[in-house]
Amino acid sequence: MTEHLPIARPGKARGAPARDRRSRKPRHHYFAFLSYSHKDEELAEWLHAELERFRVPAQLVGKITDHGVIPRRLTPVFRDRQELGAANDLNEEIEQALAGSQYLIVLCSPSAAASRWTNAEIAAFKKSHPDGCVLAAIASGEPFASEIEGRESEECFPPALRQRYDRLGRPTAKRAEPLAADLREEHGGRRSGFLKLVAGMLGVGLDELVQRETTRRQRRLGYLAAASLAGMALTSVLAITAIQARDEARDQRREAEGLVAFMLGDLKDKLEPIGKLDALDGVGSRVLGYYRDQDASELSDSALMQRSRALSLTAQVAYLRGDYESARKLFGEAMRGTGEAITRDPGDAQRLFEHAQNVFYFGSIAADKGDLAGAERSFREYRSLADRMTAIQPDNLKWKMEVQYAATNLGVVLLNQRRYDEAVQQLTKALRMIEAVAAIDEGNREYQKSLAESLAWLADAQLSSGDIGGAVESRRRQVGLLRSLAGSGDVAIQGKLIPALQTLGIMLAAQGRSEEALPQLEAAVATAEKLLPIEPDNSQWVILAGRAHLSLAQHSLLSRQAAAAAGQTEKGCAYAARLQSAKPSHAGVQLQQSCLRTRAQLALANGRPAEAAAYSRRAVALSRSARSHDPVDDRYMLARSLLLLGDANRAAGDRAAAQSAWQRGLELARSSREQPGEIALRAELLNRTGRTSEAARLRTDLSARGFRNPMLI
Repeated sequence: MTEHLPIARPGKARGAPARDRRSRKPRHHYFAFLSYSHKDEELAEWLHAELERFRVPAQLVGKITDHGVIPRRLTPVFRDRQELGAANDLNEEIEQALAGSQYLIVLCSPSAAASRWTNAEIAAFKKSHPDGCVLAAIASGEPFASEIEGRESEECFPPALRQRYDRLGRPTAKRAEPLAADLREEHGGRRSGFLKLVAGMLGVGLDELVQRETTRRQRRLGYLAAASLAGMALTSVLAITAIQARDEARDQRREAEGLVAFMLGDLKDKLEPIGKLDALDGVGSRVLGYYRDQDASELSDSALMQRSRALSLTAQVAYLRGDYESARKLFGEAMRGTGEAITRDPGDAQRLFEHAQNVFYFGSIAADKGDLAGAERSFREYRSLADRMTAIQPDNLKWKMEVQYAATNLGVVLLNQRRYDEAVQQLTKALRMIEAVAAIDEGNREYQKSLAESLAWLADAQLSSGDIGGAVESRRRQVGLLRSLAGSGDVAIQGKLIPALQTLGIMLAAQGRSEEALPQLEAAVATAEKLLPIEPDNSQWVILAGRAHLSLAQHSLLSRQAAAAAGQTEKGCAYAARLQSAKPSHAGVQLQQSCLRTRAQLALANGRPAEAAAYSRRAVALSRSARSHDPVDDRYMLARSLLLLGDANRAAGDRAAAQSAWQRGLELARSSREQPGEIALRAELLNRTGRTSEAARLRTDLSARGFRNPMLI
């Protein structure tokens, strides 16, 4: 059975990644959002820098005001550095930043008042923060000048700033009086206006803030004066102290970077096998926090690589949680870092390797989103990088493995393009490569994992091409390898074992070897149930568990064990229901379709045609909305649901409706590159629509190739 799963790098988890990512970030990710017209960019840059540089006086930190607890710093502050261009709406990043900001600061000027984007940002903030605080920083122009005849062009407040919104975030006809700080020189200047702005955000009086600021400045000047008086006598001591401080700072930096290296190396390697996404995410976030305030262009080579590794780690966690957009952005940033590192030293094979990993994941995301052409481009670049590594260090087995990984992924792209014979050839070559490497070091677990992965993809390609005997043999080898590796408690191996056992069981049942199939299907269910409690919100594992239960239910239906089928169906459908609150991946949608079809089959087996028709209609509706990278696959999925709907209508006595459903299904079931399960489906539809001789020819061909129950595929 072809597992319509996203492309996975050998050694990484196969299966549909989780879509239900629940954010654990605080509600206000940004302290403030700075909105301005790009004509005022110079002043906006100054204000942004001052806000992020400002340290709240120690006596005020922790004090509770109407605005909450006063923080030590006013960070982070979001400032959009890009022109919004001719788009009609705010982009997603801007909307998320507005929703995640505690305050909105509007840099007011006639340009800002005329900017529809500045106005849109204010409106969006007020809608999402009915009780939020909007502050105006006047750069030029005059507030409410639009209400004075002849001075309309001097207006500096955008329309949304002058308009009051109600508690539901809806605009009203009432005039708003925003808190305003004046940065104009003729009204006190930038520093005075800045302090008024800060006082407004902290919820303290300006006098209190100015007094604290003045006291601190005076204390600093006093210290400087005292130091100056003593400076002449202490010059030599200070010089020695400076050297010691420099050495100490260098040692501390070396120690910190050593800790970072440990977190991204040994600690990450120990966390990965136990499947704790939060812990892995925490490692990446801590490292990124260390580098946050450092200019990437000024980082040392090692620091630049560590920063890129941290970005890649957090991106991988986002990928596993199904947050593809965040993962794509993080991998893109990581790629820029590793690309810069290669520019600095193009002959460093390790840098090529790290860059290749980011390129691989970029291609995987493209494949998951259905962009097979983009995936192929990324994987060809990945292969080119792997070839460069081996050219630099020909005897390095790790680099040879990268060449094998690239070969595998190109084979998977061919498989997803339904070029089955080519895929079998490519994946057979990849298998021979990993067998040769694994033979050199039979005790290397990573080589054994990659060998198991290559066998899985080859089995998929063999089954799709109609070679069920070869597919069963490849799957048996894979299951044996995974069982030998699973004893270490590696959850990634257990995750791979679920679809391996399930697919082996389905293929054995399709060959008519029901007694051999049952233990494999039961083992898949048992493995899934053992794995899920470790990471309950891992949607990839939820999908695998649901599939395993529904496959066992299908086997029970084939064996006419309706009670057993009902129990397994309910368990499988319960997992499918867990995905409905989010936007599931295509694999998640397939699980929901499988649930509805299995329920329809169960209802038919129990003599309840009306119930079967209801489930079938829901399956048809879901199939119509499903979109994958393979439109042919989508058509056959819909045809399968229509076959069941026709069967349910026939059982209910409505022959005309049944024929209509079957005919629509037959019109969809057409392709020059059919898989065996699709051929079997077309044969069933042909038979039901009266074209029995055509159906018989297809069944005879499938039987000659070893298929006895091909509709299970």
